Amino acid sequence: MKLLKKFGLALLIATSMGTFSSTVLAEVDEGRIAYGPHEAIDLVIGKIKEAIVAIKSGSDGAAVAPMIKAALDASKEVNANDVVDRNRSKANDILKAAKAHAKASSLQEAEQELEKAQKAFEALHGQV
Repeated sequence: MKLLKKFGLALLIATSMGTFSSTVLAEVDEGRIAYGPHEAIDLVIGKIKEAIVAIKSGSDGAAVAPMIKAALDASKEVNANDVVDRNRSKANDILKAAKAHAKASSLQEAEQELEKAQKAFEALHGQV
């Protein structure tokens, strides 16, 4: 009888572990969109391009700085591996410099920094 109880308990534990796996039940918060690495990189590149177009169309630094901030926020979604994260961090530093130039109304320097950041994020596609 003791053997039967131990076997039944072991079977119950094994069944409960298999049916209630936390990785199976894990999901993104409700209302939040999860992006794959390539999609997230493309999202950031799109936001950088929007900022470049705004600079070329004659927008002032106060209008361009929030666009660059949006690109910085979107870059947090890029998550693939350590190498990509390290290079994403370097590209973010370039975006931060562009944001500082935009706030100081040095739009020519901001545009150059944005173009560097765009190239840096495009290079991330090959590292994913």
